[in-house]
Amino acid sequence: MARTRFSPQRSLILEYVKQSTDHPTAEEIYQALKDCFPGLSRGTVYRNLNLLSDDGIIFKLPLPVERFDGFTNPHPHLICSGCGSVHDLKIDYDSGLDQLASESCGYQIQRHESFFFGLCPGCAADQQ
Repeated sequence: MARTRFSPQRSLILEYVKQSTDHPTAEEIYQALKDCFPGLSRGTVYRNLNLLSDDGIIFKLPLPVERFDGFTNPHPHLICSGCGSVHDLKIDYDSGLDQLASESCGYQIQRHESFFFGLCPGCAADQQ
């Protein structure tokens, strides 16, 4: 990481995000880690998440409530319209869309994000 030293708090935050599969929010990360570091503040968590994201070590999902993903390779996400859960969708990234978009608008497309919205199995069952 090019910014600053890798503090114990930053290491713990990074490890938590990398091991999470549910794309936690900053508040969820804070709540999960505050007992490990009693002096940990929300500001420290937010600041470190933003630094890690800015450096490309984790990915910040641009949702109304920001979530963080430890898997930085381009991939689509599933978002439940009922409970708001976020999961990785296990299909290949379509780089052809980058080329198509570039040809249609003249931008030099670097990557795209795909979000699929629907009901997770739990929320779908609740609606039946």
